Amino acid sequence: MKLQLALLVFGLTLALGQIVPRRSWCPAPLSPRLPRLSVPVRLIIIHHTATASCSNPHQCQSVLRQIRADHLRRKFRDIGYNFLIGGDGRIYEGLGFGIRGEHAPNYNSQSIGIAFIGNFQNGLPPSQMLQAARTIIQIAVQRRQVLPNYALVGHCQTKATACPGKHLLDELRKWPRWQPKP
Repeated sequence: MKLQLALLVFGLTLALGQIVPRRSWCPAPLSPRLPRLSVPVRLIIIHHTATASCSNPHQCQSVLRQIRADHLRRKFRDIGYNFLIGGDGRIYEGLGFGIRGEHAPNYNSQSIGIAFIGNFQNGLPPSQMLQAARTIIQIAVQRRQVLPNYALVGHCQTKATACPGKHLLDELRKWPRWQPKP
């Protein structure tokens, strides 16, 4: 039992170390005027960025800066996602916890948005990306940012879009908290 507890603590320590802080890829701090999110939320919405994929921290951070620049051009307040998953298996902090995202109109005030970096219309994300998504969801529940009985949906379930891509959506349907409707 002590060994299991030690392994669990070690695993969570590793998982927490996988979250790459926003300041490492974006020199601009979050505006204090960004709307707060009333937590815990009941909904996790999964996206794909429909951008180039990335396989190392340098590439992923470059793609993150491009996504943020695109969102700012489109008049978002900042990057629209709370967290992003890189092809390197790392979790990148976007807005982080407690800030309302701009990723799913009509659902932003009741959800966190997690985006897989890349396009998953024609293929499945690598296993390390799927595991990283499970990890950030687990951390969100443990930190009471998300209800334990949360619903997991793809972006296409909240509006007419191909996001998060056919193959990623097919995978999400196998996850225990996936719901057919938000």
